[in-house]
Amino acid sequence: KGFKVVVPKLSRIANFDDLDPLSADPNISVEIISPGQPLPLDSDLILLPGTKSTIGDLKFFREQGWDIDLAAYVRAGGQVLGICGGYQMLGQEIVDSEGIEGTPGKHKGLGHLDVVTEMHAEKRLAIVSGTDLISGASVDGYEIHIGQTSGNDCNNHWLIMNNNKTGAASADGKIQGCYIHGLFSSDGFRQNYLERIGANIAKSEYSVKVEKTLNDLAIHMEENCDLDHILRIASEK
Repeated sequence: KGFKVVVPKLSRIANFDDLDPLSADPNISVEIISPGQPLPLDSDLILLPGTKSTIGDLKFFREQGWDIDLAAYVRAGGQVLGICGGYQMLGQEIVDSEGIEGTPGKHKGLGHLDVVTEMHAEKRLAIVSGTDLISGASVDGYEIHIGQTSGNDCNNHWLIMNNNKTGAASADGKIQGCYIHGLFSSDGFRQNYLERIGANIAKSEYSVKVEKTLNDLAIHMEENCDLDHILRIASEK
């Protein structure tokens, strides 16, 4: 496996299935870095995942020394992608005036994107679809987060989802972030994104594999389970 994707294991990591399409590719190595272990500088991509507590995991990230590792990796020209909470962490600051995630206040971000996130109690839940502006590939996914992100690097948006500009990127495009979970399940986007940052991978149809697996499971259940009886019991409760 020649292409290395590194993911720091945050203490409140969420939406782990974002990694499934990458793990399913035989040419990609997904390495989950445990607390206390350094982030490898030979990574082809460092992916900051979603988290149930952005501010708490930002503190946790620093406690592992990962902020220092990430800064060195970025200085060497490394590629970074933050999804949802990972995106918020990459910014300059997280403002939690209402104390939604703890004591009200401002929290210094990792500083790799020129954006600021303001936390609000209202959670955004949405199924979204759109286009990767760099490749033109279709993207499907979903959003589930609190907080709104804005700033200069949002002018370098790289996605149009539900007719809205979204995502942020550094001027050189090496650091990117967005709120979209599930984007790697879109085969065209995944292929184009990985090739763009140096991966040499065979074309794969992850969505087809998932559909086949679900169909096989449905057939197996129909052949081996009394579904009518199960539904009857469920309806009685």
